[in-house]
Amino acid sequence: MSTDAVLRELLVRQLDHWLPAALHRARRATLALAYAGGDAKGDAAGAEEALRVVAEFADRLRGRRLTVLVVADDGTDLPARLGAAEAALPADVAVHLVPGGPDRLPVALKAAGAAGAPLLVVADGADPDPALLAAAASGRPAELLLVTAPGRPLRPALTGAGFPLVTEVELVPDGDGPARLLGYATGSDRGLEAVKEALWAVDEYAGVRYRDPADPQGRLLDISLEPEPGPLRRELLAELARSGPRTVTELRRFATTSTVYRAADANRALASLLASGAVTRDPEHGRLGGDVSISAVPSAGSSV
Repeated sequence: MSTDAVLRELLVRQLDHWLPAALHRARRATLALAYAGGDAKGDAAGAEEALRVVAEFADRLRGRRLTVLVVADDGTDLPARLGAAEAALPADVAVHLVPGGPDRLPVALKAAGAAGAPLLVVADGADPDPALLAAAASGRPAELLLVTAPGRPLRPALTGAGFPLVTEVELVPDGDGPARLLGYATGSDRGLEAVKEALWAVDEYAGVRYRDPADPQGRLLDISLEPEPGPLRRELLAELARSGPRTVTELRRFATTSTVYRAADANRALASLLASGAVTRDPEHGRLGGDVSISAVPSAGSSV
C-alpha cells in the first residue's frame, strides 16, 4: 500500500463518522473532494470510495440533501468512473464534477451554497491558501482534511482560519516515495477523536509510518492500535516543563489536541513515566484518575 491508499482508508473511516452525524444535524450537507492532479487514477479511486460510502447511507438520506463536489483535472476515465458510482446513489445526492485544482474550491463551495450547513472538505495536494481555508471554514460545522508536502507546520494556518481543534501527522512511506503531511481541522471534539482513532486503526501493514511534527526527535512510528509511547512521553515531559504540574485530564487533553496521539495513549505514557520515576503524582496512591496532579522530576527528561 502507499500513502494514497492510507489516505483513502482514512477518508472512508472519517466519512463513516461524519456523514450520519451531518444528516442527523441538518437537512442539507456538502462533501467536497479536491485533488491537485497528477494522478488521475488515484483521484478517481478516492472519489469512487467516497461515493460508495455515501451509497451505504441511502436510508438516512431520505428527506435530506447531500451535495458532493469533486474538484479535479479531467482524467480520461474520471467522469465515466464517477458516473458508474453515481448510478448507485439515491436521488437525494447531487454529484458535481468541477474541472480544476483545489484553488477552485472557494468558487465551487459558494456555488453549491455550502456555507451554514455541515461541510467536510478534503483537499489533496493543496497549499493552505487563506481563501481555501476560509471557504472550508464556512460550514456549520466545518471539517477539513488537508494533504500537502511536509516542511512547514499546518497548525498556525488552520487555527488562524478559525478552526479551534487541529492535528497534523506526517505519512512516511517505506522506500523512496515522498512523505506527505496530513492536517485535520474541526470544531468538534468527537470529530477529532474519530480522526485519531482512524489514524491508528488503518492497515498496519501498509508500508507507511507516522511522524509526529510535535516530536523534536522526529521518530518514526509504526501504525498500531497501541502506538509506541516514546515520543508522547517526551512531549508530555516538555509540556510539564513549560506549564508546571498538570492534572491527568489536562494532559489527556494536551495529547489529543497537540500531538498525533489519543487521550487513552496519554494514560499509558503517564503510567510508564511514573514507573520510571520521571514524574510524580499527587496523591501518591490510588487510581490514575483525571484529578490526579502530575509533576515532572527535574533532570528526568534526558533519560526518557
